[in-house]
Amino acid sequence: MAVDEVEDIAVDGLRWLTGTARETPDDGLAWPTKPSEDAVEPTLYKGTAGNIPVLLEAWRHFGDDAYADTALRAARALAARVDDLNDDSLYFGRTGLALVLRTVHAELGDTASGEAADRALRLVRSRFDGTRWGELFELMGGNAGIGLGALLCGDPDLAVLAVEPYLRTAERTANGVHWPFRTGVASRLHHVSHGTLGMALALARVGDATGRGDLLDLALAAVADVVSRDSAGPDGFLAPHSTPQYLPDLIDPVSYGWCHGPSGDAQLFRTLRDITSDPAWTALADRCWHTVTHSGIPRRLRPGFWDNNGRCCGTAGVLALACDRIAEQRDAFNFADVLVTDLATRAIRDGEGARWSNVDFRSTPADLEPQVGWATGNAGIVRELLRYVRLARGGDPGYAFTWPDQPPVSLPA
Repeated sequence: MAVDEVEDIAVDGLRWLTGTARETPDDGLAWPTKPSEDAVEPTLYKGTAGNIPVLLEAWRHFGDDAYADTALRAARALAARVDDLNDDSLYFGRTGLALVLRTVHAELGDTASGEAADRALRLVRSRFDGTRWGELFELMGGNAGIGLGALLCGDPDLAVLAVEPYLRTAERTANGVHWPFRTGVASRLHHVSHGTLGMALALARVGDATGRGDLLDLALAAVADVVSRDSAGPDGFLAPHSTPQYLPDLIDPVSYGWCHGPSGDAQLFRTLRDITSDPAWTALADRCWHTVTHSGIPRRLRPGFWDNNGRCCGTAGVLALACDRIAEQRDAFNFADVLVTDLATRAIRDGEGARWSNVDFRSTPADLEPQVGWATGNAGIVRELLRYVRLARGGDPGYAFTWPDQPPVSLPA
């Protein structure tokens, strides 16, 4: 596709996203997960916090202050939600709000956002029970994500507090260690979003930043467990979703996206490459990419195989890794072009803008209502389309907002 056409779709996606915002009493802006819903959603995963990064991205990309103004209004509404959440996690709770508000302060100079971020982190710290914050114990909803968010917010003490419990709760396996992702579940999940590799990512980054070799060593032991479960070597890399399979009637045993597959695994291996300078991690990331590009995605080969366009579990998340590789390794654009063309073809475009419908083959109708946020909606998709456009034009390969579990690109000399 012509790069200008991809950019036009991204603009239409931004128009639809901003058009679905709801005004709040304090002259702020907030979003529901889907336009048909009344209640607004504050979280990084699927709500207002996850929409602000793409507004900052658009502001940087186009140089249009209207996007920055919209981000500021969204931050105002987000700050008002800091005190009333019951969840402290990165993707589903208060830590995610703190990270986005800290970024708005840094990027746009909004001191009120910085003060709200400080308040959010104080509340997070106060709700720690000595081991965890709730039922979940992983990256999206538990300690690992809180540790990553605190580190990026400039609070390494809280980051260490969050990840130290992994030292005493690790379960020894034949080849390393792992942990339950939530209380009362026998299955052990293996990938970034809810599993061992997400916990390892937090341990590695916090350990590296704070000089805690014991945390980094534990991260490497956790990665060793998952690497031992690979079934696609020596050229590829593919570990199962979980052992024993979690919810086997609902969840496939293997996947290829960021959340439970090699697209996300490669982000952990890129992180370890940067921390250790060991080329073995680059080789593992390359094996992940081999598996992804030979998997058949983004074609929908059978019902349920690949039915999500979004950043979390779909095509946009794979595009993020494709663009990382273009920037770092001078990969050709071929596969990124395939992904972008698929997203463009599936876009619903009309007078309101552009949006994407995901599919649930078990439902009738199977086409789901388009969503707004980062995980499976416009915010996550448009952010990756804009970055693709910049790369295609020889521009900045970075982001306005660095996602906690996607390391910045390391540009070749």
